Amino acid sequence: MKKFRLLRADEIDCRVAMVKNSGLSLLLYKDARCDMNILDEEVGQENWQRSHSRDNANCTVSIWDDSKKQWISKEDTGTESNTEKEKGLASDSFKRACFNWGIGRELYTAPFIWIPSTKCDITSKGTGYTCYEKFYVSHIGYDENRVINALQIRNEKTNNVVYEYGTIIKTLDPEKASKAQIGTIESICKAHKIDPDMLYSSNNLSKATLTAEQAGLLLQSLKKKFGDE
Repeated sequence: MKKFRLLRADEIDCRVAMVKNSGLSLLLYKDARCDMNILDEEVGQENWQRSHSRDNANCTVSIWDDSKKQWISKEDTGTESNTEKEKGLASDSFKRACFNWGIGRELYTAPFIWIPSTKCDITSKGTGYTCYEKFYVSHIGYDENRVINALQIRNEKTNNVVYEYGTIIKTLDPEKASKAQIGTIESICKAHKIDPDMLYSSNNLSKATLTAEQAGLLLQSLKKKFGDE
């Protein structure tokens, strides 16, 4: 079976895991839309399927093996979400099943991500602390073993770099937006009845010249506005 490609920076989200007076730690994760896009891109829309059992607690992701002329399946169990219980459980079990296929498994190699209080706004809340700021992955790199060897995280509002790991390589020629990125943008537009051309225009962008970085920032904005799926 094929080995799935590595996640791009714009496909990875940041979640605050722990907050102290001295700073906070972040976890990296992917959403269900990312898994669906990669499956569509890598094996084709008609060559994979998902099914749920045990009230969405279990998810089986099956991929068609043309050489064997049969479906190959992998399954895993999810945990409930704090919001939209059934949808959250189905989404989590689906993401875990996709991890079994290797999609996003490289996230398990992420370093411990600590952002000191000098680079984020820590607020006292009751007997503990919280942070209302959001962060995003602006760069990620991998070695030949698919292990994360470079990582850069920025504050979503200020765009300031708050965390760096490894060597961050800056390319002179910006990478063009991928078909998957454009497809995701257009699928979100369709779901929320937005004209894609108007979206690009209102952000001073053009689909023809859209870069991967621009597409990533636009997707981050859309996710923030409409939430994850």
